[in-house]
Amino acid sequence: MAFSADELRVLRRALATALHPAPLQDEDVQDCLRLAESVDEAVREAGRLRAFLLADLARYREALPGSLPGYLELLQEALSAGYDPEADDLAALRALRADPRAAGLLERCQMLAERSVRARLARVIQATVPGAPTPAPAPPRPRARLLALPGGRAADEPKKPSTPKPPVPDERPVPKPSEVFPPRRRPVPPPPPEERVAG
Repeated sequence: MAFSADELRVLRRALATALHPAPLQDEDVQDCLRLAESVDEAVREAGRLRAFLLADLARYREALPGSLPGYLELLQEALSAGYDPEADDLAALRALRADPRAAGLLERCQMLAERSVRARLARVIQATVPGAPTPAPAPPRPRARLLALPGGRAADEPKKPSTPKPPVPDERPVPKPSEVFPPRRRPVPPPPPEERVAG
């Protein structure tokens, strides 16, 4: 999530007020409320994007093995966003482990699934057994890499010309979603019977 310069000023004033309480002007209160609404909207949008990503992942998983490249890419994206792989993902990756990328993702997914199961089991044990020792917290997940925003230090450096990668001839192109999931055709109702007029 990135903040604009105005939002950073509002955030800085709100933090200063939290650290050193003082009466606020009405304008400052309105700015804080607008910032809170913006953050809430960003959180809701992130939830919508996550739901869309998971639905897309399920569609690609259903279309395997034909959608292998797209499925692996979506699964990597979902894992980096904090998705815990499901049993269906593990089963699909086991079936596709001949592919080196799928085999690497299978190892990563098995590790994440095991960590998730251990955490759930520890919570269940702690909730059901009074006085059970609290398990050590799991190591934090690696954070996503932060990218520089335009206008920062990178804007002063000269731009490097990017060289496009030549396509690898033995790789199959990634199918479009419309190719993997063609639109369903509605059945055409039969034409009404012709009426003959006696005459």
